[in-house]
Amino acid sequence: MFTTRELQDEIIRLKKEKDVCILAHAYQSHDIWEVADYVGDSYGLSKQAAQAQQKTVLMCGVRFMAETVKILSPDKKVILSNANAGCPMAEQMDVELISNMKKMYPDYTVVAYINTTSELKTICDVCVTSSSAVSIVKNIENKNILFIPDCNLGRWVAGQVPEKNVKLLQGGCPTHVRMSLKDVEAARAEHPDALLLVHPECLPEVSERADYRGSTTGIMEYAKKSDAKEFIIGTENSIVQHLQFACPDKRFYPLSKDCVCHNMKLTTLSDVYQCVQGIGGEEITLEPEVMEKAKRCIDTMLTLGE
Repeated sequence: MFTTRELQDEIIRLKKEKDVCILAHAYQSHDIWEVADYVGDSYGLSKQAAQAQQKTVLMCGVRFMAETVKILSPDKKVILSNANAGCPMAEQMDVELISNMKKMYPDYTVVAYINTTSELKTICDVCVTSSSAVSIVKNIENKNILFIPDCNLGRWVAGQVPEKNVKLLQGGCPTHVRMSLKDVEAARAEHPDALLLVHPECLPEVSERADYRGSTTGIMEYAKKSDAKEFIIGTENSIVQHLQFACPDKRFYPLSKDCVCHNMKLTTLSDVYQCVQGIGGEEITLEPEVMEKAKRCIDTMLTLGE
């Protein structure tokens, strides 16, 4: 029987012994953060994986993130920590649907949020992250943009690039849309001195009342650098805990107790332990053609992001 600390020590020993790089998405629990080599958003982790010296990469996150790691590191062995950890938003739209939309709107550039499957990325023009979406859409020469799949993030982007004609489809993150205007009003009433920081995947009526809107990384950096002492956090509730560790002199409150990504929460420290032992998780394999075409979409993001 292990304590948490003993299990973490054993994971750290095994990952060094077996040459494994552990990546943890920001929405993972703090005990997993503490054994990870890198923590961050999905694309940031993929870039770290590509630069890492280890030949095996363990993704503590969801499936599309592990696929992105594999696309950018095709020669590495990529393991998803829990085979059942998917992303409902990434699975909302498929190749057939978007192929038909491209036929209907042939003069539109298809911009895909990175929260999409590798197969869908093969027919899209460029990927974006929540932190890079505005700048990349601005840098696209075409004024006509088809933004998929998150309509809330897309609407937020469209508001900042009025010179573009942004068409949206009805999709989004079921975790972030759980937060409502009533939640905002209740949290503001309970914590009148707190700043409200929200992710742009939230509903428009929630985002519009925020003191800051931005990616998960952006929210964390804003809270760390701000002179304010109290914050209401409008993104996955693990961020509340992470910020409490990072800023013990400040206070953080969840906008809603229901803002929990159940797919992210599937991964446990025991899953990580089994993976570094070589007996857990799922190895990610993708067809060479899928990796090649999906990588074009990601490479264009890099070009336009610069």
